[in-house]
Amino acid sequence: MSERLPFFVYGTLRPGERNHDLFLRGRTRAEEPGRLAGAVLYRGPGYPYAVEDRQGLVHGELVTARPEEYDGLLVALDALEEYAPGDPGNLYERVARDIVRESDGRPVRAWVYLAAPSVAQRLRAHGRLIDNGDWRTT
Repeated sequence: MSERLPFFVYGTLRPGERNHDLFLRGRTRAEEPGRLAGAVLYRGPGYPYAVEDRQGLVHGELVTARPEEYDGLLVALDALEEYAPGDPGNLYERVARDIVRESDGRPVRAWVYLAAPSVAQRLRAHGRLIDNGDWRTT
């Protein structure tokens, strides 16, 4: 089993977005604003992709699952993001990154779904960048 880290969400899983109620409501202990440095956002077909980029900043929420919900939530989010460890066909890769909590500026290690390398390459070449790093404002 993977390390039990919080999740950093930046698209349809954010509070008020369509997948928040379906996947997160009632399963979290905390949800707080955060920032991921070293990534940028690209528009996807109804959802964004975060792509690693040293100069970028992505805005979202740091979500801490209730302990009794963690295992099921991890499976559900991996399925939503069509992520399977080691699968070359992944659209996203789940990776651990430091997220800065906006409340106190402290880093928190969290899972984040980043665009898989082949997807990131296509987005860098032909994608539509979200300049401010916040999908909600698009």
